[in-house]
Amino acid sequence: MERLFQRDRALAATALFAVTALAWASLFRMQSDMGSMRGTAMSMSGMQAWSPVEPLLLFLMWATMMVAMMLPSAAPTILLVATVLRRRREHASPAAPTSVFVSGYLLVWIGFSGAAAMSQWGLHQASLLSPAMASTSPVLGGILLLVAGIYQWLPLKSACLGHCRSPLGFLGRHWREGTVGALQMGATHGLYCLGCCWALMTLLFVAGVMNLLWVAAIAALVLVEKVAAVGPWLGRVAGLMLGGWGLWMLR
Repeated sequence: MERLFQRDRALAATALFAVTALAWASLFRMQSDMGSMRGTAMSMSGMQAWSPVEPLLLFLMWATMMVAMMLPSAAPTILLVATVLRRRREHASPAAPTSVFVSGYLLVWIGFSGAAAMSQWGLHQASLLSPAMASTSPVLGGILLLVAGIYQWLPLKSACLGHCRSPLGFLGRHWREGTVGALQMGATHGLYCLGCCWALMTLLFVAGVMNLLWVAAIAALVLVEKVAAVGPWLGRVAGLMLGGWGLWMLR
């Protein structure tokens, strides 16, 4: 059984690494083709010129970004799900229900991607984003930074982060059997992660949605918050810095 646990965890970790690497590679490809992405993002022409394909491409860009940023931070819970499934189903592979759990988790972030794409649509229509998809308004940037900084200190943030940081506690409270149960568990975990990280995701509009250094910095903060022993305190320190930056922009 111990060999099965190790094999299952190795397979799950390899699959997560492969999907994450593919998502990041896709983002680099998008960045290298920034000219067409800018056209997609409405920087050159008005919203009236958009074809139905262009909003879809923008949504796919956001969905790819969420996979790249959020899947690594969910890895501890996903690997634990695979282990628990193996213990409960010794003679059946946990690959399928674990994949369903991951699908439920990503469905939440895909929904967020749709909302983010629509928000970007509105910001471009209001001429508040540059061709690099970054805020052109100090007021907008300052408000986003200030909101994100304050949210890092709120009880709701701490509660959601606590669920994300305790995979065993999460599964103990929310375990469900069957395929539908795995999907529900994944979606529930995704909602907790969304509650933890939504404000940080809005900061992509500050320095540029396709500024991959900025994307990587936010993804690193999310990962550290969820897996490092000092993660919650580092998150609060980051909140102070973000809030100070926001106040400086609004001065």
